[in-house]
Formats: sequence, C-alpha cells, structure tokens
Amino acid sequence: MTNKHHSSRSQTKDMTAGSPYALMIGFAMPVFLSQVFQQLYNTADAFIVGKFLGTNALAAVTSSGTLIFLMTSFFMGIAMGGGVVISRYFGAGDSQQVFRAIHTVIAFGIVSGVLLTAAGVALTPTFLKWMQTDPEVMPEAVEYFRYYFLGALAMVMYNICCNIMNALGDSRRPLYYLIFSSLLNVTLDLLFIAGFHWGVWAAAVATVISQASSVALCMIHLLKKGSIYTVEIKKIRFYGDMLSEIIHNGLPSGVQNSVIAFANVIVQSQINSFGKLAMAAYGTHAKIEGFAFLPITSFNMASTTFISQNLGAKQYDRAKRGSRFSILAAMLLAEAIGILYYIFAPELIGLFDRTAGVIEYGVGQARTVALFYFLLAFSHSIAAVCRGAGKAFVPMIIMLSIWCVLRISYIAAVMYLVGEIRYIYWAYPLTWSISSVIYLIYYLRSDWVHGFER
Repeated sequence: MTNKHHSSRSQTKDMTAGSPYALMIGFAMPVFLSQVFQQLYNTADAFIVGKFLGTNALAAVTSSGTLIFLMTSFFMGIAMGGGVVISRYFGAGDSQQVFRAIHTVIAFGIVSGVLLTAAGVALTPTFLKWMQTDPEVMPEAVEYFRYYFLGALAMVMYNICCNIMNALGDSRRPLYYLIFSSLLNVTLDLLFIAGFHWGVWAAAVATVISQASSVALCMIHLLKKGSIYTVEIKKIRFYGDMLSEIIHNGLPSGVQNSVIAFANVIVQSQINSFGKLAMAAYGTHAKIEGFAFLPITSFNMASTTFISQNLGAKQYDRAKRGSRFSILAAMLLAEAIGILYYIFAPELIGLFDRTAGVIEYGVGQARTVALFYFLLAFSHSIAAVCRGAGKAFVPMIIMLSIWCVLRISYIAAVMYLVGEIRYIYWAYPLTWSISSVIYLIYYLRSDWVHGFER
C-alpha cells in the first residue's frame, strides 16, 4: 500500500478530497471537449462524403454508427469495468493493484482489437444484409466498413488508454490527443475525397490513420517512467485474479452496451426498409444527436470515476453528493441541446444533405425525440452511478428489459399494425420514460453506496 498523495501521481487527480462540484466540473470539461472533437471526428466523414460523393455514399457512412457500436460495444463495456477497478484501487491508495489492473486491461484491449478486426472484415456483408441495407447503398457500405475494421485494433486501444487515464483522474491528456487526431482526420478527409477524388473507402482510411496516431501518442505517454500508470511492455498480460475482477465489473456493462446496440440495429433495419432517403436521414440525425450525448457522457464519466474513488476511500456521503450533482448537470445540459435541436432541426439536417426527403425524415425524428433528452440523460446518469458503485448489473437488467425487449416489441407491433415511420421514432421517448422511473426508484430506495462491500 502506498501513500495516496505520492509524487508519482502528479499526472493523476485524487478525487477523494476537495470540492466535489469543482472536481467533477474540472474532470468533465476536458471530457466534454474530447467528446466534441470525437463527434466532429465522426461527423467529418459524413459531412465531407455527403458534399462530395452524394446521398448513396452518405447513407453508407451514416449507417456506420449503429453497426460499429454493435461490433465494439461489448469490448468497450469490459474496458469500462477495468476503469472502475482502477479507480477504486486508486482511491484506496493501492498502487500495486492499480499496476496489475492497468496491464490486464491493456492485454484485454490487444486481444479484443485483433478479434474485432477479423470479425468486422468477415461479417460486414452479413450484418448489412440483415439490416435491410438498400441495394444501391450496399457496395459502398461494405467497402467503407471493411476498411474501417482493418483499424479496429487502433480504435479499441485508444479507448482502453483513455479509460486508464480517466480512471486516474487525468482527463486532459486524452483531450489533447483527440484534438490532434480530429484535426488530422478532417485534413485527410479533405485531401483524400475532395482533393484526390477517392471513393468512400478513403473516409474510413482517414479515420483509421487518425485513430492510430492517437494510440501512438497515448502509448508514448504511458510508457514514460515515473508515473503510477507507467506501462511496462514485458508486464502486459492477463493477471488471473485481476481479470476476474475486471470481467465481474465490466461484463454487465458489456452486455448492456450490446443489447442497446442490438436494439438500435433492429430499429435501423426497420428504418432502412423505408429506402435510402430515410436511411440517410436516420444516420444524419444520429450524428447530430451525438452532440446531445456530450454532456451526458462527460458527467457520466466524471460520476463513475468520482464515485469509484470515493467508495474505495469509504467516503459514502461524498459519493452521494457527487452523484446528485452529475445527474442534475447532465439533465440540464442535455435538455438545453435538445431544445436547440428541436428549433433548428431543418437547418442542421440540411447541412449534410439538401434532398427534401432526407430533411423531411430527419426533422420528423428530431422533433419527436429532442425534447425528451432530459430523460435520456437521467437514465444514463443513474447507470453511471451504478457502475461506479460496482452495481453494473442493475443498468444491464433495466436496459435489457426496457431498451431492448420492450423497444423491439413496440416497434414490431406498430410496424405490423400501422407501418408508419413516425411511430418508430416514438420508441425512444417511450423507453427513456419507463427506464427513468425504474432508475429513480432504485436510486432513492437502494443502498448503492455499499455496492463493493456486498
């Protein structure tokens, strides 16, 4: 056991002392800015492809988010469990366990990245057919995805490295690295597509190169001597007991992510059945909606790290105070973005594609869901609290039952009975509302602060 304020922690942030609100805002702001650049990262491909390659290529790229999330969500969930374990041991001052957890998570990331590359390249056509992808869009969609998944290792390892740094309270470095790679991605998109007039595959190549550059920067930092999270290449392996603990904390999040992704793929397949205009609109809406997720993601990461560290230090009241603040902040910011999106939906959708049908479909979805973003924020915020408290199975159960089974059942019923696309859009506010009620009851009535001790 080491002293909690050892100098090796100079690049980390101990969140067990000081103002909870200041600490969480200080942690969340770099994460928020990182997410902005991540979203720009994701949106640049769509924007440039839509402008220079047309609606078919836009539909191919914008439909990527749902499938990519399905393929990566499980591994990312496990990585989140690793972050919780690292935060808890960091809060408890146990640097030996922090070291073991970090090296186990990195080993997991390497294996996951290799498996994901193989699965993505091999299974892409099957998934796209299953999603009822428009035949006109299919060739470009297959092309984009296959090139994208050739860089799956870089994508996974970047997220692993960010999880490690965030778990130790260092949310600034991931921001710096992401700014660099985002700017590189936009530059390469413009060069490859607008300059060289290459096809949609070039957008995927630009993303892969940019992600690989982020990983290189992360690893250069992690390999430096003198930090609590110094990585030793020879020590990267699966430490059995630590792997078991990480999977215990991360498996529910992995399953939760997977079922949400699966449900979204089902929704996407129903949307795709309405043709390429609806497909392009749905994908474009998802890119824009991603900005509403930014405050949610930022404060959720701050919340999970803060709660894990403080429960590791047995500061229960402090963990409760931090949770309340993060929930409220995420809800207010998400709703503010939702109101702006509701008002300016035609203009925002039109930035990607001026086709009347695309704008009509996109605005229809935006104005159905945007005013309910506070419910989305609330559900995700309580889920983050549960993860930080070692209770990741709770959101897994809620998301599986409400955001997967109920959402899919509802869509199947309305498509059978009515067959109108606007009823598909209502699946989201409906399931957000129900999950929020269940989460509220759990948060108020359970003893979640003692989650690690049970």
